[in-house]
Amino acid sequence: MPRLRTDDPKARIQQVAVELFAERGVQQTSLRDIADRLGVTKPALYYHFASREDLLNSLVQPLIDDFDAYVTAQEAAAPVTTQDLMSSYFDLAHKHRWLIQIVIRDLAVLTELKLASRMMEWRARLTELLIGPTPTLDAKVRAMVALGGLSDSAVMFDDEPFEALRTAAVSAAVDCLGPT
Repeated sequence: MPRLRTDDPKARIQQVAVELFAERGVQQTSLRDIADRLGVTKPALYYHFASREDLLNSLVQPLIDDFDAYVTAQEAAAPVTTQDLMSSYFDLAHKHRWLIQIVIRDLAVLTELKLASRMMEWRARLTELLIGPTPTLDAKVRAMVALGGLSDSAVMFDDEPFEALRTAAVSAAVDCLGPT
């Protein structure tokens, strides 16, 4: 995860929390752990975040806001080309890849934050944009594989150059959908 230089204590707390959540998992990271890494007291953290859950919500909220806005914008712009939708979806998943990796590694967080149902809703709405409201089973499976594979590629291949990864992932996702 890239380190941000910041004088904002709240942003620094969030950055260290993400680092620790990635290293240990959300459930295994306490506010004490975060305070120790920062070299501050636990009460100093409480000034900015009332609890670990409050801190976690502050990290996840931008992802929720971005995905909500993205899906709504795609629906408003419909019809959108498969290539454009897949490219922009890749970009969004890649932007939030660190947080998505944390959630994938600690699946209890999906339930804790009620994120699983939101992700399923976003995926369903995007699927409808890609294949219409009454698709065949084959089309639904292809769309699920395309969207899931695309987002997994954006999240899991950290060491690959962005443009090469984006090109390969979008191409594979579009191919997976088959002729449109």
